[in-house]
Amino acid sequence: MLKDRVIVVTGALGTLGAAVADAAEAASATVARLDYVKAAAPGELIFDGLDLTDEAATTAAMSAILERCGRIDGLVNVAGGFAWAKLADAPAAVWEQMFRINLVTAVTATRAALGALTASGSGSIVNIGAGAAAKAAAGMGAYTASKAGVARLTESLADELAGAGVRVNAILPSTIDTPANRRDMPDADVSTWVQPADIARVIVFLLSGEAAAITGAAIPVTMRRRGD
Repeated sequence: MLKDRVIVVTGALGTLGAAVADAAEAASATVARLDYVKAAAPGELIFDGLDLTDEAATTAAMSAILERCGRIDGLVNVAGGFAWAKLADAPAAVWEQMFRINLVTAVTATRAALGALTASGSGSIVNIGAGAAAKAAAGMGAYTASKAGVARLTESLADELAGAGVRVNAILPSTIDTPANRRDMPDADVSTWVQPADIARVIVFLLSGEAAAITGAAIPVTMRRRGD
């Protein structure tokens, strides 16, 4: 499905990012993995310890990928994080942190890859939003505001790139079944949580030519596979 395509995944060493990168590789793509954390083992297309809010460092990483692979056809902006805090307990620094790791990382990575994606002629960008951004609950203000920003970025960029050969879409997952979420919410009913592999399959579809007519979409991914 992704044969001969080069896909860049940010946040690729986390649970969801790794699932996306693995699924893209399984679909025959060449995958470059970017993350702030350090990798357990080095790799030619692993760019770890990378601050994705640093424009110069991110641009250098994209340039290295382009030099090694000759092209960039897809970008998946997975990098992000979560903080629960009511406003009384959340100074501006908490809000700034949420915007930097959830929105600024996507902006910076997209800007750094945009020239190569346009040159591809069939580029695709997939952003990770959040279903919860539609209506914020208590303690979710900073997180959902940043993810609402991802939604607006997706809409705006899809319009900007209409006709330029680059599609831009967003995934809106519900709570994802990750070790971190299980640790933070030990009493939750995990049977209702969505699996990273299910999200990854939707993303691979959006990166592929089979989704050539889809841009500017915000797609909820909320259901657990039967039998899990």
